[in-house]
Amino acid sequence: MLEDNQKTFTTAGVVKHYCQLSLLQPAEQTILDLLQHQLSAMRMLDIGVGGGRTTQHFSPFVMEYIGIDYSADMIAACQERFSASPALKFAVCDARDLSQFADNSFDFILFSFNGIDTVSHHDRAKIFQEVNRVGKPGSYFFFSTHNLQGMEREFNWRNQVSFNPLTTYVNLVMFALLRLFNRSITLPQLTASAHAVIQDESHNFRLKNYYVRPQEQIRCLEASFDNVKVYSWKSGLEITSASELRSQTDMWLYYLCTI
Repeated sequence: MLEDNQKTFTTAGVVKHYCQLSLLQPAEQTILDLLQHQLSAMRMLDIGVGGGRTTQHFSPFVMEYIGIDYSADMIAACQERFSASPALKFAVCDARDLSQFADNSFDFILFSFNGIDTVSHHDRAKIFQEVNRVGKPGSYFFFSTHNLQGMEREFNWRNQVSFNPLTTYVNLVMFALLRLFNRSITLPQLTASAHAVIQDESHNFRLKNYYVRPQEQIRCLEASFDNVKVYSWKSGLEITSASELRSQTDMWLYYLCTI
């Protein structure tokens, strides 16, 4: 069950892992640069803040910063990490229920590092509804999600073979584990699916994550959001053509849209 994912984010080793992270991903840096001159007038909600990786980069620029996470242990870690910055606010909160925040509260909402993928398809819809509610008209929503096209590639053993024997061995071991933990899923099933839940290698195969095709994610977003744009997490560049989107195999992508 995806509900078990929350337990993983309360374990000491996982909390420590997220507290040690400090760098922005290229796509996050792109958006920080893009919005930098507007951030000083923005109230920001950082969903799934984890150990505060994004806090240190975005909070200095925004008018007001609030970081939330459904793991009380992560929030406690953030409060300790940023104890010298009392203006920063952190709270335990589940993105599926943002009722502690009023309508039209935020100018910029970030949900990074595929945090939205730890809940079910139905609950993702709840999150999108809540983000739409608490975001001001014209505000920005920026999040990352796993790319099913990237996982589809991982499910094909031929893509694990390299000219380097050691690399091939490691790849095939990971492939075997991936298939072991997902015995009910076949490559033809993935190829025919718009989205799927995969028990991937995250935290030693302890998480089940949601994967979605970019075209399907865009279709879902366009029902509630405007100006949907897609960015490669690796390069930070916007993906503008339909053909590039169909061939994109980054393991996750970033989406920017307005409310």
